[in-house]
Amino acid sequence: MDCPPLLAAMVQDLDPFAVARDLFPDMPPGFPFENFDLEELILPTGDDMGIKSDDDDIKEEDIQTQSGFGSCLVIQNLPKAPEEKYEKLMTVVRTIASKMGEVRENGIYMPLDESTKMTKGFAFVELARREDVDAALLDERFANGYQLDKNHKLTFCRFDDFDKYAKVPDEYAPLEQVPYKQPENLHSWLADKLGRDQYVLRFGDNTVVCFNDGKRGRADVAFQREYWTESFVQWSPQGTMLATMHRQGMAVWGGPSFTRLNRFAHPSVRLIDFSPNEKYILSYTSHEPVTARDSYTILINIWDVRAGKLLRKFEGPVDEYAVGSSAGPNGALKWPVFKWAGGREDIYFARLGRSKISIFECPHMGLLGKESLKLDGVQDFEWSPSEPMLAAYSAEQGNQPARIVLIKIPERTEIRQKNMLNVSDVKLYWHPQGTYLAVKVEAWTKTKKSTTTSFQIFCVKDKDVPLEVFELKNNKERVLNFAWEPKGHRFAVVHGDGPRPSISFFTMRDDKGRLGVRELKMLDNRACNAISWSPQGRNIVLAGLKNFNGQLEFFNVDEMETMATAEHFMATDVEWDPTGRYVATVVSHVQQMENGVNVWSFGGRLLYSTQRDKLYQFSWRPRMPSLLPLEKEAEIVKNLKQYSKRYDEEDEQLLMQADADVLHERQRTLDEWKAYQESRRNYAALQLDFKRELYGPRFQEKESTIQKVMVEQVIDVKEEPYNVK
Repeated sequence: MDCPPLLAAMVQDLDPFAVARDLFPDMPPGFPFENFDLEELILPTGDDMGIKSDDDDIKEEDIQTQSGFGSCLVIQNLPKAPEEKYEKLMTVVRTIASKMGEVRENGIYMPLDESTKMTKGFAFVELARREDVDAALLDERFANGYQLDKNHKLTFCRFDDFDKYAKVPDEYAPLEQVPYKQPENLHSWLADKLGRDQYVLRFGDNTVVCFNDGKRGRADVAFQREYWTESFVQWSPQGTMLATMHRQGMAVWGGPSFTRLNRFAHPSVRLIDFSPNEKYILSYTSHEPVTARDSYTILINIWDVRAGKLLRKFEGPVDEYAVGSSAGPNGALKWPVFKWAGGREDIYFARLGRSKISIFECPHMGLLGKESLKLDGVQDFEWSPSEPMLAAYSAEQGNQPARIVLIKIPERTEIRQKNMLNVSDVKLYWHPQGTYLAVKVEAWTKTKKSTTTSFQIFCVKDKDVPLEVFELKNNKERVLNFAWEPKGHRFAVVHGDGPRPSISFFTMRDDKGRLGVRELKMLDNRACNAISWSPQGRNIVLAGLKNFNGQLEFFNVDEMETMATAEHFMATDVEWDPTGRYVATVVSHVQQMENGVNVWSFGGRLLYSTQRDKLYQFSWRPRMPSLLPLEKEAEIVKNLKQYSKRYDEEDEQLLMQADADVLHERQRTLDEWKAYQESRRNYAALQLDFKRELYGPRFQEKESTIQKVMVEQVIDVKEEPYNVK
């Protein structure tokens, strides 16, 4: 039915928004909300209607302007020399400046007093980078003054400091008191009432931190963010922080909402390494040669994690750092270059040099004793995980045999050594608790055509550090893997020359605690190329990764029995959670298909699977080390059955409470939705009446759509012979 012309004209001139405002005067400005432009939405004064602005949490950072002389140093208290000695003094200044870093071309200026023709006692040095100035002022050679001669002790400061101190007002103005803001608890995840551990997944452009709810067979997302990192993420050793990598450097995050704790400027950072107690962090990058005559150079920065302050930098040609075990194939560098000493304090770190080990002391980051530890032919070293003691291996040189030596730091006392002949290769394996040091020695036979393998085990915690030597039954077999039980006296060895090797278990103590290597059991013909002990010991996973198609055997070493066998096709990694209750098998992006994670109980029962395309990274969140002594932990494990019943009851109650909380939250959400529906019921009825009045008879018409359809029709077909000539 067509509308009369007069009615059509009236409807065309009708403003529906004005009509709506007249019909519903109690509605907020901007009503009605259908077909509105977000730009035209008018909210009530002082009321955001629950619409939170993205700018609410943004805090403007103080912009600190720089004078442009950030890379300029001032050397003070220089001798005031006559003009004829100007060049001699300038040579001295150049020598001192070269120790601070790279000096820009024509970057040294020492003014001369025109009236007296004497130097003024100071000079300006412009270094290549601002970071060089920071490092120079922290260097122990310059931080407390540089003794030039008996009468002149040089001091150093930034050029910008003069401008900064000149702007200090003459009158004191009290600082504005900023209210204290309680920081987030960095260990909040440890207080989870269900005792769950966390892990991080990085797939595609996403990074997700999840709680592992093994009892319910699922993962609960704790935090997720897109484009959080540009290469990888890394937990700190005690799980307090998560580090992310960016073009400008790296950042560390923590707390329940993963707020940014600090950031560190290191362009194109490639690798990082935390100190064991999270006080310091090392960042690494390499630079390609500019010309054919140049070589690869590396830059390693050491930062204070809490303060975000650069403490020291190491840079130079890669050849200076790729020495012994630090050298990879084709002159590459193996990470980590610097190794941290064990113990509860981050005191020492060291790197391997040519016939020396350079040990640095924290927090001043200078050489311990101002000189390196001299060891002729040293090829490798490893710190004890529990104390500042290192084990070093020196290769044979001429008539000097190969040598393993244990050295206590800082005394540099050799507490044990062992000489060896005809050595082909050596690997060092510290027990995670620092109780033993196993040295795998491959030695040439008399014909020099094959090698034999033996193990030299130093019992570090025993009096006089006794040495145990043992060999496999067939000492010519290849040893594919070696792993200590994290808590205990046992170890496992994977050995064999065929495609399906054997696994042997040994112990360092008998039932009465007497020292001596004893074989416990050998498992023959296993599809295994990787072994992974539980962090609590007792259980081990024998895994056939990659070429073995993910064959898994969950083995109880106490009972010497297989608990379960399973398969995770194309698995690339096996990762235990910190408690030893759960173990994850991972198919990472190394495999192009089936990327994901399977989470198992320690006994080999599959709990749940998570499939993620382009899975780059899976990592459990570490826990802080236990404060209980080893004797107390052993007592708890021994009497665990006495506590397990009570703990099982508590766990069941917590699970029931958690389920009740979920149901309560769902009911609350449903009630809110019903209340909202009821509150809008009258509005919906009024809106319907308004549309009925506005559209009149056309209101009853059904909605219609217009579709364009393409139809093809063959008109004619004609066949003609094709002339091939």
